[in-house]
Amino acid sequence: MTLFGVDIQTIYLTTLIISGCITVLYIFFGDVLDAVGEGIAFLNPTLILAFIVFLSSSGYILELVTPFSSLFILFLSISFALIMDVLLNFFVLIPLSSAEESLAYTEESLKGRVGKIIISIPIDGFGEIVIDSKSGMISKPAASYENTPISEGTDVLVLEIEQGVLYVIPYDLDSEMTISN
Repeated sequence: MTLFGVDIQTIYLTTLIISGCITVLYIFFGDVLDAVGEGIAFLNPTLILAFIVFLSSSGYILELVTPFSSLFILFLSISFALIMDVLLNFFVLIPLSSAEESLAYTEESLKGRVGKIIISIPIDGFGEIVIDSKSGMISKPAASYENTPISEGTDVLVLEIEQGVLYVIPYDLDSEMTISN
């Protein structure tokens, strides 16, 4: 089949090469286009480019390999591209967008966590605590909840957070192990 005097295989291949090049450029300069897509959520440039790549690649391969009519191949390629686009969106793009947010923490999420004192807490004073998290070590200022001194190296439990300061009490990890076992 020809379209405007050009073979349909050539159109598929040209579209694949051009959309592939635009995709590579989008990888490098995509932050500029992300601002455009903020207002219109369904016009995600990643999904549009992926749809065009899937459509043109499957159309080109099916034109080369199968004896089907070009119109049937076009409809088959469109349905394949739609399915692949939906799978790409739900199994890659949505988890990636939420994974970026999951690396951050809120101060409220630190309540109930166990950390280690790295700078001793004096009476009526402040020290420093580190807490292990998925994204690394979190270091925050700490004060004693019971207004008692807590020495360096002590495991502590975070009870409250006020103005960025974690209020902690000493915590024995061994007693928790014997209770849970």
